Amino acid sequence: MSKSKQRDQLPPFGTLVRVSDPPEEEERGCVRVKTVKGAKNGNDDDTHEENGVLFWVNKSGFPIDNRTWDRMWDHVSKIHPDGYSMINKIRNKSDLPQIPIQQAPLNFPSSMPVQDRLDKVQNYMKSLQYNHTGTQFFEIRKQRPLSGLMDSAREMIKEALPIKCLEAVILGLFLTNGFLGVERFPLSFKSVFGGNVHRHVVLGIYYAGKYGSIGMSRRDELMYKPVVYKSLSELVFEFERSYNMFKHEVKKVKVGLPVPHDPHSYEFINWKALTINMNKLSPKEVAKDLDVVAKEIRTKAKLNSLNPEACYAHNKAQREANDCTVVTLYSSRKSRSWVTQPTSPRKTITSIDMTTGRDAYATNSLKQASKIYRSQTTVGSSENGAIKRKSTDPAEYQIRI
Repeated sequence: MSKSKQRDQLPPFGTLVRVSDPPEEEERGCVRVKTVKGAKNGNDDDTHEENGVLFWVNKSGFPIDNRTWDRMWDHVSKIHPDGYSMINKIRNKSDLPQIPIQQAPLNFPSSMPVQDRLDKVQNYMKSLQYNHTGTQFFEIRKQRPLSGLMDSAREMIKEALPIKCLEAVILGLFLTNGFLGVERFPLSFKSVFGGNVHRHVVLGIYYAGKYGSIGMSRRDELMYKPVVYKSLSELVFEFERSYNMFKHEVKKVKVGLPVPHDPHSYEFINWKALTINMNKLSPKEVAKDLDVVAKEIRTKAKLNSLNPEACYAHNKAQREANDCTVVTLYSSRKSRSWVTQPTSPRKTITSIDMTTGRDAYATNSLKQASKIYRSQTTVGSSENGAIKRKSTDPAEYQIRI
């Protein structure tokens, strides 16, 4: 069967092409990627970009529907050197070897060091392998609440399919939930190579005063960094050196705020609390700006290490000292930007914002716990026949927040 007849058997999925990027002062000569859909294709199938490569996204869930499945093979036939001959060898073969499902590291001995736990998480993600099919199997929407993203992570573990860098960040958050003293934050990079723009994201790690990262990439040097770097700027500069090894020029670095450890939280991930243009700042200025976010990360780690009573007292004292509940991060330089406007529903959360929210959450949790306690407490009668219920003084309850 000729290649033209084979192509006719598949519906028109659209073509992935590159077009000129709008002229920007700092990125002239770069190109971006765009989807040009077929004339008969009426669906709004979105595509995403990673490392300068455009790819399809599976929005049908699991099991994968026929259209997404055929579209994946059609895309592979266009980028693989052997084309449709390779596809026929695989799709028409009935005795393909069984691929073992990797066991996710969900339980760790209490005596295991944090660095060893992170190594196991990284090795598990590497065992899933990087996704080269041109179709992302798990749809990751950054605007989803944390609880919804954790559902996607559970699906990744269940299906055990290859993943990309954004999926690895969500999976890393799920697998590191509950690591005592560990703070996780997104760390994104924008680089240029050969006139093409490349984007990448890893999961930054802070523990015991040191920084590192876990993630997924085509290059080992651009995903895993052990937790040995003394500052956030030192970690970022190490990534920049790794990019330079592959002739990439880092244009921008985005740092998010720490992500809560509660897998049922309805909070949103702050992906870019700080954006830095690397080619407009000196290393000293970059380090100074990164230290502001690093202070937020250290503050969050310190608060999480306190018990609820001490944490409440600390929050109250901090609010009284500052006499405010909102602090907006601001910088006058055009080379970097802080997110976002004070009226934004998803504004940047500082340490004071985080502590204020924690107090409100503690109060609501205490009220709910008191209701549950009263409803389940045995009601006894006093000697004079009056009904006497046990005390519901908040001081008698210990709420884990």
